[in-house]
Amino acid sequence: MKTNEQLHDVGAEIEREFGEVGSESYSNAMSEAWEEYNAQVLLDARKRAGLTQAELARRIGANKSYISRVERGLTIPTVATLYRLAAAMGLAVTLQPLH
Repeated sequence: MKTNEQLHDVGAEIEREFGEVGSESYSNAMSEAWEEYNAQVLLDARKRAGLTQAELARRIGANKSYISRVERGLTIPTVATLYRLAAAMGLAVTLQPLH
C-alpha cells in the first residue's frame, strides 16, 4: 500500500511544467502536443499504405521535403491538403461527435 509520501500528483506536475490550465503556456503546450500527435498519425498512415514520402508527395503534387516536414510536425497541412493526403493514402477524413 502506498503512503501519502509515495503518491504522485500528475496534475501538479503538468501545471509546473506547462502552467495552469487556460494559461497561454498551457495552451501552447497542448497545441504542440496535438501537432506532434497528428504528425505521427500521418506518418503511420503513410507507412500502412506502403508509400514512400516521395510517392505520397507525387500523388498530392508536392515535394518529398514537404511530406517530411509534415511528418515531423514542422509544417501543418491545410484542411484541403489533409484531405488530399488522406485520399492519396486510400483513406477518408471523418468528422464525428465526441460523445
